[in-house]
Amino acid sequence: MARKMKAVQVPKAQGPFEIVERDIPEPGPGQVRLAVEACGVCHSDAITKEGWMPIQYPRVPGHEVVGRIDRVGPGVTAWKEGEHVGVGWHGGHCGQCEACRVGDYVTCVVQQVCGISYDGGYAEYMVAPQDVLARVPEGMGSEDAAPLLCAGVTTFNSLRNMGVRQGDLVAVQGIGGLGHLAIQYARKLGYRTVAISRGGDKRQLALDLGAHEYVDTERGKASEALQKLGGARVIMVTASSSSLAGELIGGLGRNGTLLLLGAGTEPIQVHGLPMLLKRQRVQGWPSGNPQDSQETMAFSALAGVRSRNESFPIDRVAEAYERMMSNRARFRVVLKVR
Repeated sequence: MARKMKAVQVPKAQGPFEIVERDIPEPGPGQVRLAVEACGVCHSDAITKEGWMPIQYPRVPGHEVVGRIDRVGPGVTAWKEGEHVGVGWHGGHCGQCEACRVGDYVTCVVQQVCGISYDGGYAEYMVAPQDVLARVPEGMGSEDAAPLLCAGVTTFNSLRNMGVRQGDLVAVQGIGGLGHLAIQYARKLGYRTVAISRGGDKRQLALDLGAHEYVDTERGKASEALQKLGGARVIMVTASSSSLAGELIGGLGRNGTLLLLGAGTEPIQVHGLPMLLKRQRVQGWPSGNPQDSQETMAFSALAGVRSRNESFPIDRVAEAYERMMSNRARFRVVLKVR
């Protein structure tokens, strides 16, 4: 008789979470099976829950997955049973497009996504391709590691690729799930770190996370405050607000970048002349590959960057998801599977 596991599935677009019993999946060639220990609950899980992309249902969400390799499939040589690993947003490649045929996986146009293209980590076990795994550093707990596989790699990997030099001014808009990690990374990477949020009550939190300065938007325009500090080399926008992003552009210095980590639904209004004269740009950044995730976790362990989490047992998945989607969760939400 096949062994069974508990899993949380979405039966259809906009359907409810269902806690079901399924057969434990077997890994195929080039795949591994994870005994899941923790899985982050991310805003992007709404893609599966609400059906915002073509998805084959029922589907198990979850792309901030951490666990132990329980079994390896035929042909797996890089990993062995018992290793502590994670699977993030980047869930592999299609293997069919021209980029894949020539080995250019960076520009693969049909990249797979864990929890969307195939079942993710809202379950006691999951199967994943061996090339999407990231090694968890020794001593890092699964609940600590899980948010680093999306929120962590998105903030760390984007920032380290902006060409910023130590001592440059980096501003972080928002002190939530992404922002509280971005502030820590900016400080640990050696940048003059400015946190931007609304209300004086968040000042001490920003400083505790590592910010050198705090800008309270209730006391004036953030762009003007940043210009008084010399102008930002990078402004990391973590909120999904196009109007806010447009307002912050004025806080950039020469060669500055407005880095979008949250996507609003409306166009961003920009004034071309100041951007032209100061050689500024607006850039988005979508997470990273498994190597980026592994390096994010390694740097976090080395530098002492840590996600602040609220943990829920898997049976309370609907409550955990609602708390995250309603923004009542202060930072990150994690399902404790084992």
